[in-house]
Amino acid sequence: MIRTSPAARRTRTAVGALLAAAALTACSGGTAHQGAAAVVGGRPISIATVESRVAELRTAAAAQPGGPRTERAGLIRRTVAELVLNQVVAQALADRRITVSDGEIDQARDAETRMLGGENELQRELLLKQSVPAGDIDAFYRQQLGIHKLAAAQGQDARTAEGDAVVRAALAEAGTKLRIEVNPRYGHWDPKQVTLTDTVTEWLPQTAVAA
Repeated sequence: MIRTSPAARRTRTAVGALLAAAALTACSGGTAHQGAAAVVGGRPISIATVESRVAELRTAAAAQPGGPRTERAGLIRRTVAELVLNQVVAQALADRRITVSDGEIDQARDAETRMLGGENELQRELLLKQSVPAGDIDAFYRQQLGIHKLAAAQGQDARTAEGDAVVRAALAEAGTKLRIEVNPRYGHWDPKQVTLTDTVTEWLPQTAVAA
């Protein structure tokens, strides 16, 4: 299977979500954040989207023999992080004019489907090992292929220490550019380290809360 780089694995398994690049100072800014789990490049990721994916993951995992019983709060934070990481990878690719085509995604998915012995086996593998629901498999491959292409653009392999450093630098640059903010219940993203932490910042300005 496509192997996740250390940077992506650390991001996927860390605690919280993302960096508030600047404090909000007006009610209009706060309004955009209401009901959002995170805001990436001005685009909100809704709490409803996160909750829907978490419910899908928990239902699918429970239906699997021997499926893990993941603690809900941790799964929510991991889901927020994953949804944000998808956009960070996409921004890093766009900045370098690198694309991941639907054909490349299909090719990678088909190859691993054959290797694992069928579509059901692929879905089970990604569900139990990567917390990827069936409906997000193509997005997972887009992210992973993108990570490998970021390293390859600099003549590196994402699975090596050198390649990992290249990927981390590209994601740090993209994360800073996107001015990522996260609902503090999920934590904080340090774009320089491409890491999720427990440190939080104020989500809504006091003027917005008072309103």
